[in-house]
Amino acid sequence: MINRPDYVKVKLPGGENYNTINSIMRRGSLHTVCEEARCPNLSECWDSGTATFMILGKNCSRGCRFCSVTHGNMEPLDPLEPIKVRESVEKMGLKYAVITSVDRDDLPDMGANHYSKTIGEVKKINVLVEALIPDFQGKEELIDIVLQNPPDVLAHNVETVRRLTPVIRDGRAGYDQSLKVLKYVKEKIPSITTKSSIMLGHGESDDEVEETMEDLISVGVDILTIGQYLRPSRKQIPVTEYSSMERFKKLETMGYKKGFKFVASGPLVRTSYHAFEGWAMKNITLNSR
Repeated sequence: MINRPDYVKVKLPGGENYNTINSIMRRGSLHTVCEEARCPNLSECWDSGTATFMILGKNCSRGCRFCSVTHGNMEPLDPLEPIKVRESVEKMGLKYAVITSVDRDDLPDMGANHYSKTIGEVKKINVLVEALIPDFQGKEELIDIVLQNPPDVLAHNVETVRRLTPVIRDGRAGYDQSLKVLKYVKEKIPSITTKSSIMLGHGESDDEVEETMEDLISVGVDILTIGQYLRPSRKQIPVTEYSSMERFKKLETMGYKKGFKFVASGPLVRTSYHAFEGWAMKNITLNSR
């Protein structure tokens, strides 16, 4: 058993904003990836008045070995969910909403139409939207459906380096498939901000992380987040190592040198952590040219 360093320990959730968001979510029968994936930043983000909505149900059709979201026993979609998300975003007073989802390989369109409708509903109230999408098995016609209501930021995670992808991700996912999705989105809508994320802690080398950075840059990714894998429970794959703060800083510097517009690198960083800051910094960089 590897001891968890103090810098990855977090406080228990609480606070007025946390309680408000929790109440809004429960009334709308909505799910958040913050809860389902046991995110270490739940307290910080909810207390600051932000949350990441998880749509298409709470059960995932895939079983990645790092993820605590329940898989199997797929449920019918809630046709009112897009409206419920929009109403909740409005009640929270958000200016930047993050939407993610489980994988729905069981559905004919894998949830693409539902995802597009949800983005469209939230855009009605003039809110910036970041969408963390699944890979839709790389099917471009399904990605096109989502892009009928293009988000301001489109994220899709490679999660880890090429060598470790078969070890920690579901067999239906793939390193090159994820790169293909990100490349297709950027070619389809060049102005869209694209984003991806990797986890440390599975035995990857810095050279492998650098190679992943280069692969992401090659398909036009603008924003990169790097975080520490924290084993949600004994059901998930163990942590191989905890990276030092120095390593996170080194990789952040490397990311900027590779050409990313914004890099967030730290033990508690997750895809949607400080999401608005990433969007803002990317656009400040572009506008300053």
